[in-house]
Amino acid sequence: MKKVLILGAGRSSTSLIQYLLEHAIENDWNITIGEKVTAIAKMKFPEADIIPFDIFETEHAREHVKNADLVISMVPASLHIHVAKLCAEVGRDMLTASYLTEEIQALSDQFAEKGNQCIMELGLDPGIDHMSAMKVLDRIKNEGHKLTAFETFTGGLLADNKLANNPWEYKFTWNPRNVVLAGTGNVKFIQEGRYKYIPYHRLFKRTEVIHIPGHGYFEGYANRDSLKYLDLYNLRDIKTLYRGTLRRTGFCKAWDIFVQIGATADDYQMEGVGQMTHRQFINSFLLYNPHDSVELKLAHYLNIGLESEEMYKLQWLDLFSDELVGIEEGTPAQILEHILKKKWTLDQEDRDMIVMWHKFNYLDNGRPKEIQSHMVAVGDDAIKTAMSKTVGLPLGIAAKLILTNELKTTGVNIPTKKEIYEPILKELEQMGFEFSERETIS
Repeated sequence: MKKVLILGAGRSSTSLIQYLLEHAIENDWNITIGEKVTAIAKMKFPEADIIPFDIFETEHAREHVKNADLVISMVPASLHIHVAKLCAEVGRDMLTASYLTEEIQALSDQFAEKGNQCIMELGLDPGIDHMSAMKVLDRIKNEGHKLTAFETFTGGLLADNKLANNPWEYKFTWNPRNVVLAGTGNVKFIQEGRYKYIPYHRLFKRTEVIHIPGHGYFEGYANRDSLKYLDLYNLRDIKTLYRGTLRRTGFCKAWDIFVQIGATADDYQMEGVGQMTHRQFINSFLLYNPHDSVELKLAHYLNIGLESEEMYKLQWLDLFSDELVGIEEGTPAQILEHILKKKWTLDQEDRDMIVMWHKFNYLDNGRPKEIQSHMVAVGDDAIKTAMSKTVGLPLGIAAKLILTNELKTTGVNIPTKKEIYEPILKELEQMGFEFSERETIS
């Protein structure tokens, strides 16, 4: 019997756990879920073995990791390094959906020496984005063409059926904190052979409009550091490389208001938060004027109309109401996140949608050509979300491939290798997560 230890049973683990449980009996697998608080996991997955697990209880954690054949880490990203060190030490395979870090990459030789593998970035973005991009990039190179540009965008959004009463056309489908802090890191990319950088205060003003056939128009903003993919994708001679995030049109212009007034800052604590209202929170960032309303001051400060679409979006969020924020302390970003959760948390009947889009430009015997590829996935409800499926299922498929000895890499990897991405994409396509391609002559 093969033993699988899954660490973490949160929302992002749901589809992963369900997939493995569905295949457990026929493959003679034992599925164990390790959680700090076991009650919720026991309610969600009564057929699995649930154990209390704390990565910082070292001896207890080591014993459970050692007892498993495969460890899937779904703990917060900062804790993966502790899981990885244990797996490398005792010689166990490990999977996770999170970004590969230098600390974990440094364990590659230790994993390899024991004949084990650690595969990171096996979710949606990062994950399916790597796999679907490399499938086309490898094909273009294998056909002898010269790649000149690669752009890729992914967005977690609301499905069309829930947009009518939400002017933002958006709710949180993933970690709300990451949404609030989006773009606060370094934004770097290459455009027509030149290195480009976007400062945070300009990020949501520099957007790109993208059309997805059958689904309409979206807008995208640059995402993090695109330059690291020069080596990860072996694209050192490319002229344009750009990664971004998708939103519905109009979102970025309204979100930029929070950036410009300072409501997304995360480097200081605000005072008097326990007694603060939504209205007072916004007013905290505006000039003192006892005669003008908060709405007027904000509109004047940002040079937007009181009846503008942006102001309507803010009013819909109840940002000018006298409702208490509802927490005792926090940074501006933490307070904004708490306010937004009141309107942007998925209702039970809400359906989310994942949109991923790639554009490849290349030369075919000197002739410029272009391939556009996209995938759209829609969730069933607030639990069986498209986000949960597209994050969890690639992990589940990779786990099955390892447990059945069909995937035998060593060391630390991400899924840019054909031996990893090809079988995972094949099964995802069978499940309905397939990419549509269209090719044009530029």
